[in-house]
Amino acid sequence: MAGKFFDEWQVGDRIEHEIRRTVTETDNLLFSTMTHNPQPLHLDVEAAKASGFGQILVNSTFTFSLLVGLSVGDTTLGTLVANLGFNNVVTPNPVFIGDTLRAVTEIKELRASKSRPDAGIVTFVHEMWNQRGEVVCRCERSALLHRRA
Repeated sequence: MAGKFFDEWQVGDRIEHEIRRTVTETDNLLFSTMTHNPQPLHLDVEAAKASGFGQILVNSTFTFSLLVGLSVGDTTLGTLVANLGFNNVVTPNPVFIGDTLRAVTEIKELRASKSRPDAGIVTFVHEMWNQRGEVVCRCERSALLHRRA
């Protein structure tokens, strides 16, 4: 099991996730069509060229989902009871096809669960960076995790 239990975390813990991902045209096309998102900026090369971006813009909900996915192996794999919510999701810079993305996580808050003595709530701050050193997505994730003890 790769994830950590609630009582193994400390506020300020930081993880630079090893898995990186280069975004492909197929990723963007499949995610956009699976989620019924017909935005021309994601699917229409000519519309994207005429935009301020000048090229296809990767669907930001794919970027957000990839950020969370890249973090799971090191944070909650096998220890998660449930994700409780995502807050303060921002995408300050665009992602383009061919960008290589990496994720970093920091522990913001820990608190015992009032209703489940065998679990606690961890607030993760996840950030995703592109190969140019720009933050492309940031969010806070609250998760209910099992205790080891």
